[in-house]
Amino acid sequence: MRDNSIYYKQGDEKLLDDIRELWEALNEHHGKNSLYFKDFYGKFSFGVRKAALLKKAQNASMRVVICFDEAVQLRAGYCISSVDSEMVGEIESIFVLPDYRGLGIGEELMLKSLQWMDEMGAGKIVVSVAAGNEQAFGFYEKYGFYPRKTKLEQIKG
Repeated sequence: MRDNSIYYKQGDEKLLDDIRELWEALNEHHGKNSLYFKDFYGKFSFGVRKAALLKKAQNASMRVVICFDEAVQLRAGYCISSVDSEMVGEIESIFVLPDYRGLGIGEELMLKSLQWMDEMGAGKIVVSVAAGNEQAFGFYEKYGFYPRKTKLEQIKG
């Protein structure tokens, strides 16, 4: 990878299909690290997640930022964010391939997404972190995100 081979593409929900493989890698990561919801992540498909995001996009603005490494024709990371009608912004999903971590790509994805949400007028911005992925807290703290509450979910048959 060469630094000058990295570029970012930004758009709306029409770019969702471009992040499929990266999203699947994130879902696999969550499945491996989940204590209680391995079955959920094992059955959770990109099609289901995409449908939920497209439904949300009907009543919200959505931004997809994708990082490309042009030298090897590879998508290295992405961030999906949204701003709803109540002006609540959300980091919906963010992921960087392991080989590309520590290069500032996650930071650039976050900064581009946060800037877009600010431009949209978001009064509050939230992010959810899957149980088992608590190591991500330090990353989010750099952008002013801190745990406020813990939401528990009952496992149904």
